[in-house]
Amino acid sequence: MSDEAGSSAHEAYDSDAYDCVVIGAGPAGLSAALNLTRARQRVLVVDSDRPRHAATMLSHGFLTRDGVPPHELRRIAREELERYPEAEILRRSTVDRVERNHDRDEAGGAHAGAHPFTVRISGRTAAGARVVRSRTVVVATGLRETLPALPSIRAYYGMSLFSCAACDGYEQGEGPVALIGETDDLFARALLVGQWSSTVTVFTNGVASLTAHEESELGDRGIRVERRVIDDLEGERGAIAAVRLFDGERIPVTGGFVRPLWHPIVGFLGDLDLDTDASGHLVTDRDGRTSLAGVYAAGDVAAPGPQQLIVAAGAGARAAAIITHDLLGVTTAH
Repeated sequence: MSDEAGSSAHEAYDSDAYDCVVIGAGPAGLSAALNLTRARQRVLVVDSDRPRHAATMLSHGFLTRDGVPPHELRRIAREELERYPEAEILRRSTVDRVERNHDRDEAGGAHAGAHPFTVRISGRTAAGARVVRSRTVVVATGLRETLPALPSIRAYYGMSLFSCAACDGYEQGEGPVALIGETDDLFARALLVGQWSSTVTVFTNGVASLTAHEESELGDRGIRVERRVIDDLEGERGAIAAVRLFDGERIPVTGGFVRPLWHPIVGFLGDLDLDTDASGHLVTDRDGRTSLAGVYAAGDVAAPGPQQLIVAAGAGARAAAIITHDLLGVTTAH
């Protein structure tokens, strides 16, 4: 056997060489991994096990899984993926850095071109650290979020106070609903929340800017604007009952929405210099390709940002199909 043939055989069975490393194990990442695996690609999924929706009791709008807890969706998806020998999942692991290999691999070999990315991974312990190489990378890390600084807000978040109106608006019923936020897009979000409740109060917490024209337009739709500073939220066992203002007034509510600040998790990509939008989300084409060939993004980490679970899963599946064709150099109609 020639040296070249021997090297190729070694690459085929190299335990640290993958066709794709999927970073993140939410609906986008797991969907991408499943579809890539079914295309007989060797896939490694790096799962931090710290999903943003961990506080959410039930997920909605996912066909055949409406009302299923998000952690149950993740469990089912992981079990389905792990049935395939081509798939590997690293749990409670994080990616420290993704590097692009230009010339030679770490061992001095001449095969960096076949696997142009090095992914450095930390585990729960030092023994769990890995350094792997991959032909492609899918970034599906999602977002971190910062909620308004109210003492009790975490006690209600995911149970009676939510961030996604399309996901959780239906359950709000006819009771009075709060929309709490400090961002400049509060007017548009108030219009959306108004689709699900006829009694909405927008709380700016003395921070968010709403013009007089916007406040007037909301008022015409029956949406009240409260500009006073919030002291805290009231309720029990996860059920919000009132928003208490600093002057002591209590405004009764039976549910509500909050506008967090979202921060895409992309720090480990710094060396790749990928294009991002003004909010830090990765910019992709319609098929999930980022500005660097071989790196793809799906789900909340990609522009325009937060999406329903089923939309994120679809984006992951689409990216997988495109990767399969891109690796072959095949142009498709997808």
